[in-house]
Amino acid sequence: MATLIRSKLSNKLSNAATSVSNKSQAKVSGMFARMGFQAATDEEGLGFAACDDLDYDHRQGMQMDILANDEAGAGAGSGPTGTGEGGLDGDSHYQRDGTGLPPSGSKDASLAEEDKPKITAWEAGWNVTNAIQGMFVLGLPYAILHGGYLGLFLIIFAAVVCCYTGKILIACLYEENEDGQLVRVRDSYVDIANACCAPRFPSLGGHIVNVAQIIELVMTCILYVVVSGNLMENSFPTLPVSQKSWAIIATVALLPCAFLKNLKAVSKFSLLCTMAHFVINVLVIAYCLSRARDWAWDKVKFYIDVKKFPISIGIIVFSYTSQIFLPSLEGNMNKPSEFHCMMNWTHIAACILKGLFALVAYLTWADATKEVITDNLPSTIRAVVNLFLVAKALLSYPLPFFAAVEVLEKSFFGDGGRAFPDCYGADGRLKSWGLTLRCTLVVFTLLMAIYVPHFALLMGLTGSLTGAGLCFLLPSLFHLKLLWRKLLWHHVFFDVAIFVIGGICSISGFIHSMEGLIEAYKYNIEE
Repeated sequence: MATLIRSKLSNKLSNAATSVSNKSQAKVSGMFARMGFQAATDEEGLGFAACDDLDYDHRQGMQMDILANDEAGAGAGSGPTGTGEGGLDGDSHYQRDGTGLPPSGSKDASLAEEDKPKITAWEAGWNVTNAIQGMFVLGLPYAILHGGYLGLFLIIFAAVVCCYTGKILIACLYEENEDGQLVRVRDSYVDIANACCAPRFPSLGGHIVNVAQIIELVMTCILYVVVSGNLMENSFPTLPVSQKSWAIIATVALLPCAFLKNLKAVSKFSLLCTMAHFVINVLVIAYCLSRARDWAWDKVKFYIDVKKFPISIGIIVFSYTSQIFLPSLEGNMNKPSEFHCMMNWTHIAACILKGLFALVAYLTWADATKEVITDNLPSTIRAVVNLFLVAKALLSYPLPFFAAVEVLEKSFFGDGGRAFPDCYGADGRLKSWGLTLRCTLVVFTLLMAIYVPHFALLMGLTGSLTGAGLCFLLPSLFHLKLLWRKLLWHHVFFDVAIFVIGGICSISGFIHSMEGLIEAYKYNIEE
């Protein structure tokens, strides 16, 4: 009997020491991962999170707990659900918070990952369609105004290139294993960027992508405020309220976004907003078709406005941006093999619909085409259509705002922050200065909308700066860097051509957009 007790005690202490060693290693590994040397695995993250509780166990005398519970542990180990060797399944800290971790945590995590609901190719296509068929298509007729038939060609060209770069971006998530099978080794755009910059600068690529993403998201918020002020001013021209004043009113309505903890409340309106926007597009096209006899075909030229056409390039590219969330979307598909087919039909549909919408709208109003095409509608229906669009813009604002806040908090604050403390308290509540940061971001979007109230210029600038970078430059560069040994010559040619063309379009569009913004700013100051 004494021998049996000593044997059990020895096993318990051995298991405890092994667990302590594993948790200590996980803590060290987690610390190095936070410092940017390597990515912590799920098991290491669990060990790191449990390290403080491990200290508590030692203070309470873990060995005494094991001795006290030896008989109960032996009974449990011999049962059908017992672990036998998992002596730490009943550790005091697991009992204390009621969240005991099974010994095969990684397996359970993988099973939980497999149990997550997956989406079909049609649902994934719906998400991509929402991203590339949003309300910013209202600026495409203005791009045709300055580009003519070349603008139409650019709509087709941008669809082809963005579809291709979306596919090669997903290809960068995979690598071949020893058996020659493709295995997903990366999960996000940031992971791809970091892999390209490793080993010298393992986190530089991720920082670049995050900065580009923040700029694009914040500029999208600004565009929603600008378009809201623009639409309201043109809907009620008799009221003594300027576009800037309407923008301020819209921002006041958007201040509650600073208190958002999740998007459950907002997401309920997403389908309604999408359907409303679809109806608005149909109404605009129906009105244009009713005036088909007066279409000005002679106004569509092959020449371009050299000064303003680069801005049109940015507008068109910005209307196709979806690459930033494609890795997550593909990872959640129940059949990832259907991703390429989904990208094909979504971009073909977008190309056809955008081209027809832009051409029909421009033929209807020709040289009188405005930055936001609904402003050209007759006053009898303009107010109703614009009110729907304003409602859609205000309900769409929280999505990019919340995403921008999350990126900022993960990059500079919280657990991964290196410069600032966490925005949240121990109870999970948002701290006062964290709330101030969010309110400041809302006010910043207002100030930009007030001082630069030009929808087309801001959209062109965003498309030239971040849109071209995320859709053209970075995917082709990453594809060459990670998979150049396995690429065929025509893939290399396409990647290099896209990188060069994208770089030229990005630089020229950025320069001309900035020139237009500076001129507009000076004009506003003079007023």
